Amino acid sequence: MLALRDMHGWRHLDIQCLPAILHNHPERIVPAVEAAAEAARGRYERIFVAYADCGTGGLLEAACRRLGVEMIAGPHCYSFFEGNATFAARGEMTAFYLTDFLVRQFDAFVWRPLGLDRHPELRDAYFGHYETLVHLAQTEDPELTERARACAERLGLRFERRFTGYGDLAEALARAARV
Repeated sequence: MLALRDMHGWRHLDIQCLPAILHNHPERIVPAVEAAAEAARGRYERIFVAYADCGTGGLLEAACRRLGVEMIAGPHCYSFFEGNATFAARGEMTAFYLTDFLVRQFDAFVWRPLGLDRHPELRDAYFGHYETLVHLAQTEDPELTERARACAERLGLRFERRFTGYGDLAEALARAARV
């Protein structure tokens, strides 16, 4: 979001980031978004939530409706980065996805929270039904691609890289940034 804001010169767009680790605890997303939206109310004409459903089972959408704020469409960020229609059409069930952010933060968001640093034998329990690690790349960064490939290797998965850019996020933020 920061890259898109800077790229397009949307200086009037303020971004309030919530801790990304909330994705590991979807039950905490709705209360965090509600608190951030309430704290911003009155200071802004318009509030846009750049979380997709992210495992909340529709509770985030219901909260945004109740709060009168907009949110990005999609079941999760993997979908909106690839484009919701494209992602849905693939119907992939055996792919594990990493965005550029998750490649950079693999140890902090995947490896350590799942205990794989202490119990590598859990790898099959967590990833035994996956076949491919798909790096949904927002940027052209060969070093990041190699880091993603190394993540796939650590998990024992085939590697695939898809350049998605910012997908539906770019258009959603463009709409939100219009004054």
